[in-house]
Amino acid sequence: MSAYEVRKLDDFDVVPVTDAGIDWRPVRRTLGIRAFGINAYTADEPGKHVVEEHSERQLRHEEVYLVVSGRARFTLGEDEVEAGPGTLVYLRDPETKRAAVALEPGTTVLAVGGKPGAAYEPSAWEWFFAASPHRDRGDYATGLAIVREGLEETGNPILHYHVAYYEALDGNRDAALEHLRASVAHRPETRAWAREDEDFASLRDDPEFLAITREPDAGGERP
Repeated sequence: MSAYEVRKLDDFDVVPVTDAGIDWRPVRRTLGIRAFGINAYTADEPGKHVVEEHSERQLRHEEVYLVVSGRARFTLGEDEVEAGPGTLVYLRDPETKRAAVALEPGTTVLAVGGKPGAAYEPSAWEWFFAASPHRDRGDYATGLAIVREGLEETGNPILHYHVAYYEALDGNRDAALEHLRASVAHRPETRAWAREDEDFASLRDDPEFLAITREPDAGGERP
């Protein structure tokens, strides 16, 4: 393996992530970076997101966004800021909601982030972002393999939820319920997600699915 790599951002694949409304360039994942999170987002038309609306409340990451090309309008809490090439936007507060949309075709934003004082751990969303285009094409087996890889590599329990719905989409009832049960055990709010998630449509009337996703105060014991 070479001691270094030199790449242009245009060399990285563009991965459309329909649920987030973004086109992602997986910089960290492609290069195998383990020390920090770094990714890029592009938009081929004005109005498209180059940063999906989110906060870092759960991950507690600080983030820096660098506008590489084009122009973007950032929404930072209640404020709006327009940023052109070479502009850095730093969010020190993980609670602040942030988003950005392109104002020009060909807008690209580079994002760098990590949790202060902690060793970097790859975020679970990278695997379900990577799997997203396969789900859109109906290639559930490939999407499943990607999110399973993420679960094995990181052990992040939220990936049980994503494995569960890919198992359901791929027709694997027992495996879907096993991973959904594990997801709810770690993140109880995922029971509500699953009730509304069309990816679980094949299990909607399954008694075991209903037991797992029933709220604790809806009668009966907690699943």
